[in-house]
Amino acid sequence: MTSRHRASESATPATADADSLSPRRRTVVKAAAATAVLAGPLAAAVPARAAAAQAPAFLHGVASGDPLPDGVLLWTRVTPVPEATAGSGLGPDTEVSWTVARDKAFTDVVARGSAVATAASDHTVKADIRGLRPATDYWFRFSAGGTDSPVARTRTAPAADAAVTGLRFGVVSCANWEAGHFSAYRHLAARGDLDAWLHLGDYVYEYGTGEYGTRGQVVRPHAPAHEIVTLADYRLRHATYKTDPDLQALHHRAPVVAIWDDHEIANDAWSGGAENHTEGAEGTWAARQAAAKQAYFEWMPVRPALEGTTYRRLRFGRLADLSLLDLRSFRSQQVSLGDGEVDDPDRTLTGRAQLDWLKAGLTASDTTWRLVGTSVMISPFALGSLPASLLKPLAKLLGLPQEGLALNTDQWDGYTDDRRELLAHLRANAIRNTVFLTGDIHMAWANDVPVNAGTYPLSASAATEFVVTSVTSDNLDDIVKVSEGTVSALASPLIRAANRHVHWVDTDRHGYGVLDITAERAQMDYYVLSSRTDANATSAWTRSYRTLSGTQKAERTYDPV
Repeated sequence: MTSRHRASESATPATADADSLSPRRRTVVKAAAATAVLAGPLAAAVPARAAAAQAPAFLHGVASGDPLPDGVLLWTRVTPVPEATAGSGLGPDTEVSWTVARDKAFTDVVARGSAVATAASDHTVKADIRGLRPATDYWFRFSAGGTDSPVARTRTAPAADAAVTGLRFGVVSCANWEAGHFSAYRHLAARGDLDAWLHLGDYVYEYGTGEYGTRGQVVRPHAPAHEIVTLADYRLRHATYKTDPDLQALHHRAPVVAIWDDHEIANDAWSGGAENHTEGAEGTWAARQAAAKQAYFEWMPVRPALEGTTYRRLRFGRLADLSLLDLRSFRSQQVSLGDGEVDDPDRTLTGRAQLDWLKAGLTASDTTWRLVGTSVMISPFALGSLPASLLKPLAKLLGLPQEGLALNTDQWDGYTDDRRELLAHLRANAIRNTVFLTGDIHMAWANDVPVNAGTYPLSASAATEFVVTSVTSDNLDDIVKVSEGTVSALASPLIRAANRHVHWVDTDRHGYGVLDITAERAQMDYYVLSSRTDANATSAWTRSYRTLSGTQKAERTYDPV
């Protein structure tokens, strides 16, 4: 259901930003129609206080996302009555209003509106606020039945033609609820200096309790306890994650820009199925995929650029644009290694339309930096001569045949024709300053992206790539069950020896990145956590890499921004 509401505002003197102050400002509410049935245990997703509450409650916090120069997408989920738990299909229609202000005390209100939250959209609400000033902090809250949500900060993007001096983004991926606490989110929230934060996939995981790596210790069980398959399941899983206090804190501090990877749907998903889907026994893939995507768009502050996809582009003044990819909806099925099909030009990772869109956007871009959010690593990766003690766990982590062949076919390595076409396009059109931002692999990397890995560094580098490690999902040391740093000390030099375009790889630690951009350079600061199982884990800077404008190469720098 899509409805439009006129926003009202306090009187404000006319300025050069007259458009942002116009009483004709409108907000757009987007709520996906859905059907839902009660499925799975609900208790883990709803704090005990909800059982006693009779007034509407905002148990899952609030969030904002996809900032534009004149607006931002706001999100919340209201629990109108205690039994209206996520995925239940229960609960009355409930009017939810929102207020946006220039100050945290809400003395300078600039927009108001309301929508009706219904069971058809799992009582989630999105408000696409427009008419705001560029590069400006705003505060917002929702209200229902006399109850106010938490107050949250958001920020609009710079004007499209603005000469922006700097941007700073948090960068995260791969947060498995069962494996630990989301301390990475807490430390990013505490910074207070982010223009936005990027989530590069695996915001939630689909597995049943105990089915995915936790070093044998389920820190906190999933809800529902079984593998999620139905719309109700996916809704409840999203709801469970959004009760996490650290995740809520980060959503309350800055807008998110998110894409999905496979685990928002099912492991190693492709257009026609997934490794973790059994056709028939788990229903049809089409139904499961549709349920997962519907729940995602209900529960995430994300604008779908096209129906059922997350590829889209955002701009941050003349300094940077950000192309966000959907590498699950259109891809061909992953192949086994050794049969030569990774080079088949009829196989695709992106789909024809998305690759053409990406190439056209990179060509047309007039910004200093071209950022590309990709859920899987684009840099080629050969395993080289790793010892058997490391080859087997690394193969398990990457989903490789354990006899140790040289590619991860779930990454761009399994779709080499798409990669060759894209990198050739960058070179042929002299497109500079392209930086790929990547998650998925549960390790931190700093890479050049070579046109020909076999002859690098004699051949050219077309771009650079910064890969962030996982928030909690298993690293190599978790699989081997040894002390942190033990595996990386051995594996990292061997990986680099076999991949001369790789400047650094840390196979063992959990954490996040902070990307800082100026006209002169794009720099990724890598931070690691003291523990994934300690709710009070500390954070420490570990490494920084940057790419200087015009070089298409990464280099180490010895201080964080």
